[in-house]
Amino acid sequence: MASGKTILVLLLLAAGLGGFFYYDTYKLAPKREKAESAKGRIWTIEPKDVESVTMVRKNETLRLQRAADGGWEMLEPIKARGDRAVVDDVVTSLATARMDREIDPNPAKPADFGLDPPEAEVRLAVKGRAEPLVLRVGAKNPTGVWVYAREGGKPAVITLSESVSRDTTRPIADFRDRRVIAFDRKTLSGLDLDVSGEPMALAADEPGKWRIVKPRSIRADSDMVAEFLDKLEGAKAIEFVDDAPKTLAPYGLDKPSRVTLWLGKDKERSSRTLLIGRPAPEKKGVYVKREGERGVMLTAEAIWTAVPKTVAALRDKVVVSYAYDKLAKVEIAQARGSVVLEKDGARWKITAPEALKADPAAVNQLLWKIRDLRALGFLAETAADVPRYLSKPDISVKLWEAGAKEPKTLLLQASTERRGGQPAALAAVQGEGPVVLVEGKALADLTPGVTELRDRSLLPAFDVGDVKRARLAGGEKPLVVEKSGETDWKQVEPSRGASKDGRVVSLLLALKALKWKEIASKGGDDAKFGLDKPELEVTVFKTDGTELATLQVGRSDGAVTYVKLKAEPAIFAVSAKDLEDLRKARTEIPA
Repeated sequence: MASGKTILVLLLLAAGLGGFFYYDTYKLAPKREKAESAKGRIWTIEPKDVESVTMVRKNETLRLQRAADGGWEMLEPIKARGDRAVVDDVVTSLATARMDREIDPNPAKPADFGLDPPEAEVRLAVKGRAEPLVLRVGAKNPTGVWVYAREGGKPAVITLSESVSRDTTRPIADFRDRRVIAFDRKTLSGLDLDVSGEPMALAADEPGKWRIVKPRSIRADSDMVAEFLDKLEGAKAIEFVDDAPKTLAPYGLDKPSRVTLWLGKDKERSSRTLLIGRPAPEKKGVYVKREGERGVMLTAEAIWTAVPKTVAALRDKVVVSYAYDKLAKVEIAQARGSVVLEKDGARWKITAPEALKADPAAVNQLLWKIRDLRALGFLAETAADVPRYLSKPDISVKLWEAGAKEPKTLLLQASTERRGGQPAALAAVQGEGPVVLVEGKALADLTPGVTELRDRSLLPAFDVGDVKRARLAGGEKPLVVEKSGETDWKQVEPSRGASKDGRVVSLLLALKALKWKEIASKGGDDAKFGLDKPELEVTVFKTDGTELATLQVGRSDGAVTYVKLKAEPAIFAVSAKDLEDLRKARTEIPA
């Protein structure tokens, strides 16, 4: 029975301790922390409760009021948007200002402290308080670290951090929002441009994809639009030139270019317009003005440079678009024959004119060149114009995307036209417009042969991590290294010892990347190429002990060296430079 009472008492004590811990942690601790943080402050208020700030200085008055969205509006000396970050910082500094010490409880001459009159008188209107909080800020102390001040109607002179003086004497311009035009990129749905009387309108079909809808419906250069919006979003006023100009003509704003941003959709749709005036080269800027506001600003000239000024500049110059990740087949046809590439899982293979493995890098390079083909000029707009301009195309490139019934067919034909002093070629997508001019070198860039596209790797594909052992023969005694663990390599022949791990990896990477330039012989004449007695022989073994391949290195002939795989008859020419790491490996691998 006694034992039961004891357990009950212990349970009650535990419950009490738990309740006290909860109350202390979640109720008392926050109050203690708040009280601790308020120690030394001249006011016990929170910055978020400050509703307005007034600074009366010797020659001017600054008045700021918190806006409904949490930002700030400047009411004096002019009406303008406030810089939220700057004002928030100043309000926090003032609301949490701490007294260092009291200098004089009732000075006979406040002017000795710069307080008659003060450098600045600050009034903070705080939520829930009928009267504003007042702080008079005077001169700095002799060391410049502190500033003299008086709080409210109290006669005592106290010292505060010098930052209070810095904040209350900042230029008016510091408190103004320097953004040339404020907008939320996520809600941007349209863009109107009117430069030199040529109105253009764009619509966002989806985020990041733009279409010109006026003067006609065509794809826009989304990269150009994005670059312009980046510049516009980040544009700041270098100078507030004139807040109440008598005339806008000196700034070129009497007949401005216009940039209108459409935000939101349907009933929520609204617009903001920036007027752009004349460039000011001497100041490396351009004059701008927000529609509906009087003030003229100067911003960086880069904003004017980035404005798309014509439909021709703004329209999409991509000749043929395709989804790289969905591409399943490519056929390149020209006078000397056709090459067909097909996707095989994650890799490409050549299926015509013969079945071969394709070089992934070469195929990707070809596909990027097709993707990056850009129009230099536009000759005609409709599909009906294509056969008229490209009656005898020199090249056709067919692109099959997975799931598509028909391929997209890019046509190219030589032209007598020139652009920028360089030859140009005609291009169009069959069955579509427009007909365009492209760089003449596209005729060569988009017609690689089988030799350029085939996989020219000498060794079978392997991962460096799958190699267990490597053997280099070509001297008195072979050098053999073996992997110990995941990354450590040890020399096991001709004697045991350490080896340079990084140097072994470099050797394996050089082997993996080695490609032939041409097929020198199909085999049977090793002596002719110095391969009956190879200068160097490198053998690589897999983790299961089986041989991956043995590369034999024969004689050099100028910039090329002849090599072969020991197990195969064909002899290849490779760049002599590509073998430098292999030749030095025997002396550089031992530690």
